[in-house]
Amino acid sequence: MVVEGEQFISHLVPSGILQGKTCIIGNGMVVDPGVLIEEIDYLTGKGIRVTPEQLRISEKAHIILPYHKALDHACESDSKNKKIGTTGRGIGPCYEDKSARRGIRFVDLLDENFAENVRAVSEEKNFRLKEYYAAEPIDIDTLVDQYVMYRERLAPYVTDISVVIDLAIRDGKRILFEGAQGTHLDIDHGTYPYVTSSNTISGNACCGSGVGPKRIDGVIGIVKAYTTRVGEGPFPTELFDKTGDFLQQKGAEFGATTGRKRRCGWIDIVMLKNAVRLNSLTGFAVTKLDVLGELDEIKICTAYMHKGQRIDHFPTSLKVLEACEPVFESMAGWQEDISSVRRYEDLPETTRQYLKRIETLTETAVDIISVGPGRDQTIVVKNPFQ
Repeated sequence: MVVEGEQFISHLVPSGILQGKTCIIGNGMVVDPGVLIEEIDYLTGKGIRVTPEQLRISEKAHIILPYHKALDHACESDSKNKKIGTTGRGIGPCYEDKSARRGIRFVDLLDENFAENVRAVSEEKNFRLKEYYAAEPIDIDTLVDQYVMYRERLAPYVTDISVVIDLAIRDGKRILFEGAQGTHLDIDHGTYPYVTSSNTISGNACCGSGVGPKRIDGVIGIVKAYTTRVGEGPFPTELFDKTGDFLQQKGAEFGATTGRKRRCGWIDIVMLKNAVRLNSLTGFAVTKLDVLGELDEIKICTAYMHKGQRIDHFPTSLKVLEACEPVFESMAGWQEDISSVRRYEDLPETTRQYLKRIETLTETAVDIISVGPGRDQTIVVKNPFQ
């Protein structure tokens, strides 16, 4: 995020904190308390107000513990396992414990029996680390002492956020639910197993916050003007040529968490239509449009070909997806810097044609356009919530 020329990187705290909004970490998240405290201190050091009044943490959110990160690294490094390309932050193992009903939540961290409960779980994790992965075990006493310190620091932030949000809605306040990860990293609807460990589609905003679906007024899908991916998995429109390198470098495509280079390719309408359907998108916010400015030709993937058959819907089978060849439609590039444009009408005609083609193919309006990282480089074509 870039505000007045200054870059901010956030992994857990919602971006609204930069605008002085009340921000909430939902129960659908898994949170590393140490990382969260570092982020609070980082933002505070930059003059951002991050008090318990400004930031609330769901008491039902699960906590990432050191053994989750150790297991994440051990599993990803194990030659017996297929490499997924995880961040190594312990997210997957934490969600495993959540599903297995042996996770530790913030409400459990605040409980007087926390030490006893976490010791019982840690012993089983250490057995797995030592006996199966031949990895170093976790020092349980150090873990307990460290997390007791985290408890003292974070306790004022913890609350029942479903109640907080409900009261805000009743008071007529406007609420933005901010999701992380792309549609095709969804545990159910993504390119499984090359996915994250939770649901990332819009419906999970309700489950991950304790708000009913009738409270949602609209869903904006954020999509780059081209396609990127971090980690492993099939990528039909991926570019392995100088154009792919250009997009990666011009777009500064590095993972915010891992620093890994993002794989880059042309925009994929098959994926976009899938995202429209899965999320009930009411509009798009197209970002990084300026990155395409130097290209004389821009391609749009409109369908796939698989063994001579045209495919218009995103396939579930990875074998099918890996064997798909993209069907491209070419358009003329605008070959000029659009980063200073502030009105849709002032964009080059070829730029507007590109956006209109995306709208036509996906049957979804482009409501917001970004022509650079700055807040002032966002063009609102149509306010999606008015």
